[in-house]
Amino acid sequence: MTANEIIEGMKTLENPEKRKVLMGFFKTDKGQYGEGDQFLGLPVPETRLFVKQGKDLPLEEVQQLIDSPWHEVRLCGFLILVNQFERLCKRDTPETVRQRDELVAFYLHNAKRANNWDLTDLSCYKVVGRWLLLPSQTSDDEKLAIMDRLAASNNLWEQRISMVSTMATNMSGNPFYTLRYAEVHLHHPHDLMQKAVGWMLREMGKRCSMDILRDFLKEHATEMPRTALRYAIEKMPQSERIYWLTRRGGTLPDPPLG
Repeated sequence: MTANEIIEGMKTLENPEKRKVLMGFFKTDKGQYGEGDQFLGLPVPETRLFVKQGKDLPLEEVQQLIDSPWHEVRLCGFLILVNQFERLCKRDTPETVRQRDELVAFYLHNAKRANNWDLTDLSCYKVVGRWLLLPSQTSDDEKLAIMDRLAASNNLWEQRISMVSTMATNMSGNPFYTLRYAEVHLHHPHDLMQKAVGWMLREMGKRCSMDILRDFLKEHATEMPRTALRYAIEKMPQSERIYWLTRRGGTLPDPPLG
């Protein structure tokens, strides 16, 4: 199976009716974050069938998919990278470590092509986020510098990758990256980033420590955008959610915990 064969196969499943729905859902009108994106109208399960067929594509072939104007074809390319990275995580040999680093570098080179939230969210934490936790020829300081560059980018999708990739570190019980990039993006004006910040904070509380989340909120709740705050506290008891939503300056008693 080649990249061209995958693209032609996906085109045969083109669904104009579904395309209209997806173009609205992913905000492709003028001035919206997905402006100009093109869709074939394939649901994700159909795209995943082609991912299985292309699981062994070399990176130069995956590049053809990622360079496609079709949203679903780019998604297929990024999901193939996820599949290949997961297989490289089964062993930590010098060769698999080298190949993982190469794949992550390839992913980061193409990060701006993951230009909608589904493309980032379905791939970044399974590649970049997991890589942060694995043996590598790249030092921890160098990894942190790479993440900092993503966070400081003027590209929305690289910024979102810096935030959503921390899902993997949360899942390992490490809150460091989420706390770091939640502060970096705390005042981000875009709704997609506010949701990402709140979502990762919520996951950090769930998977690492609710006390760490509460400490973050004690410091930042009054300045957080309402969207980010609502996402962060979404799984808390109602009484505690009300506490954080109504907290505005001054000193309040400790939040109720039930």
